[in-house]
Amino acid sequence: MFRHALHAVAFLSEDKITAKVELLKKTFTWTDAEVGIALSKAPKLLTRSEESLQHRSEFLISEVGLQPVYIAQLPAIVCYSLEGRLRPRYYAVEFLKENGLLKRNPSYSTVFSETEKEFREKFICPHKEAAPHLEQDYDAACKGELPTNFRFT
Repeated sequence: MFRHALHAVAFLSEDKITAKVELLKKTFTWTDAEVGIALSKAPKLLTRSEESLQHRSEFLISEVGLQPVYIAQLPAIVCYSLEGRLRPRYYAVEFLKENGLLKRNPSYSTVFSETEKEFREKFICPHKEAAPHLEQDYDAACKGELPTNFRFT
């Protein structure tokens, strides 16, 4: 973790670090303590652009419905690819929930942090018969497309 922290701040001035901390507070509505927790667990947050942080904040808070304090406790999810990982997995799990294919609601920290292989084994493969298009829809979503089956109102 020290190596990641050092890499994150190596090329940033004190003013830029302060500005990034303020941006994190504003974007995720975090307190100073929550920013401290998040940065201690994921110093790479300091290397993310304002636009990237804004998009992830909007998605995680507004669309997924995660609480800012939850995100601060699991900040690695902010570092994952929005289009290649977060959205496709969220859409796949929402599809499974809407169609009554999940026995219980999984935590999004688990959904987002599992390896691709683990995610497919838990959420895609077991539902091949009940939802034969799920794998293709998930693959399309990973490529940035939004399949019709993944559109929710």
